[in-house]
Amino acid sequence: MTDQELFKELVDKKIISQSISDQILKEASLSASSAEELLYERQVADEVAVAKVKSALFGAPYKKIDPTSISNELLQIIPKDTSQNYRIIPVEKRDGMLVVGMLHPDDIRAQEALRFIAKRERVSLGVYVVTPTDLSLVWRRYVPYRDEVEAAVKEMNLRKSISEENRLVMLEEGARSSEDAPIIKVVAATLRHAIESGASDIHIEPQRKYLRIRFRLDGELKEVATLPAVLSQPVISRVKVLSNLKLDETRVPQDGRFRTMISGREIDFRVATFPTPSGEKVALRVLDSVTGLKGLKEIGLNDYNLAILERAINAPFGMILISGPTGSGKSTTLYAIMQTVNSEGVNVVTLEDPVEYFMNGINQSQVKPEIGYTFASGLRQILRQDPDVIMVGEIRDAETASLAVNAALTGHRMLSTIHTNNSIGVVPRLIDLGVPQFLLPSALNVMLAQRLVGRLCSECKKQVELPDGLKKEVQSEIDKLPEKLKAEVKQKYGMKPERMYKAEPNQECKVCKGKGIAGRVALFEIFEMTKQLGEIVAGGFTEAKLIDEAKRQGMLTLRQDGILKALDGLVGLEDVFRETSED
Repeated sequence: MTDQELFKELVDKKIISQSISDQILKEASLSASSAEELLYERQVADEVAVAKVKSALFGAPYKKIDPTSISNELLQIIPKDTSQNYRIIPVEKRDGMLVVGMLHPDDIRAQEALRFIAKRERVSLGVYVVTPTDLSLVWRRYVPYRDEVEAAVKEMNLRKSISEENRLVMLEEGARSSEDAPIIKVVAATLRHAIESGASDIHIEPQRKYLRIRFRLDGELKEVATLPAVLSQPVISRVKVLSNLKLDETRVPQDGRFRTMISGREIDFRVATFPTPSGEKVALRVLDSVTGLKGLKEIGLNDYNLAILERAINAPFGMILISGPTGSGKSTTLYAIMQTVNSEGVNVVTLEDPVEYFMNGINQSQVKPEIGYTFASGLRQILRQDPDVIMVGEIRDAETASLAVNAALTGHRMLSTIHTNNSIGVVPRLIDLGVPQFLLPSALNVMLAQRLVGRLCSECKKQVELPDGLKKEVQSEIDKLPEKLKAEVKQKYGMKPERMYKAEPNQECKVCKGKGIAGRVALFEIFEMTKQLGEIVAGGFTEAKLIDEAKRQGMLTLRQDGILKALDGLVGLEDVFRETSED
């Protein structure tokens, strides 16, 4: 079956639009790559829906795979390299039949590989259609991380009785010996496990008597391995080699970056070293486009806020400014917006520090202040690139603010971030940066603030009675909701919500691994530039007037958005109150 045939069915079933189909097929023909793989990479279609269409076309049933049901013996039948190369996974073995999952059932090479395996095992074959997510989940079952690292460490024959002084000698000698191979395995296994765990950051931290490795999972740091101190310098040197940093410079911090292939996809790592008395500490930011690039609905926008944001995105010009503290998901929201506007007929140009995710079809540029290439100087050059949409990573000074506002006033859609406590604070912050207030009504479209809170595990969460202390606060916030949302809440939960959801961690839970939290959800508030708000800003304003206008236009506050998500069981109410403030 050709890509054209598959995409025609997807369009007919309204799974993707004709314009998206044409765009991806054209890009695939130009790059000599698979259109189906590009479809998954762009995340513009529900992969389960795609699998069901393929199931009908191939006459092979679709099956949602439970990776925990696949035994280690079954995994040995199809080695991991073969599984990743041919996109096939073992599902079960029964009654002389090996049942496998295939991403591409019409792949001749994969069929030949399976026939060879079936002949070797003396079994017949059964086939299910599976999704890329199914493949990734099963690949995690191969060779647990700790076992792989432990085997690599044992291979080095380290002696536990060795003294601290001798360890330092061994450390210096080890980097130039045949022990390099196990070190490479340790680093590779660590990076692979970080991707499979969904970590956002990796911290490799030399301590006095050991090397600690921690991952940031769902916003919290967790220790995943403790290695002998003698490995500190070789492991960190290996990371520096990968990111092309100076090995002999350990006195000052260094920044680098590298890209590698893990689990069949390209992953970027941003690397920063930091000198400590125990040796160099290394922090790696994991930039995985599969988890980092999301659509607008995936990042947590409800229908009410999504409608406001889409109006601003579809406007012919104007600014969309996103505020929030470091680590609140601002960049993820920017990339989600850019994915929405990215098309053949739109020229999107960015200035970033650094470029976090590489996106096909978008012209991305990284600023370099050390050579004078800043947000401000880059913004002047961008205007000569005939842009339709401009993204500036952050407005942090008066010159950048002035240039950004002028770009928005001259027919461009401008996306950026700015540091304020909430969406209402964006207007006074821009004025503080020297932007004339009479320009803001014409330049601004929406001001968006966001925070991240832990997503309750779907398997572990439990519905409980709302504590008396919170009932009054929850009801007070619901009473302030816009009438449309208030009616929806009352219809869904009654006149006065009495119950909420709470994390009940279960150590045996395979979804959250006993944390009670599985991922994070963004809370949003969106302040729209209306005619009334424009008159308030241009005529002189106070914070009280801005708050009154936000209430008049029915702005959903961060706390209110969090309460609605808590009532739906997405997040914990305590987390919402901790991360947000009252009006």
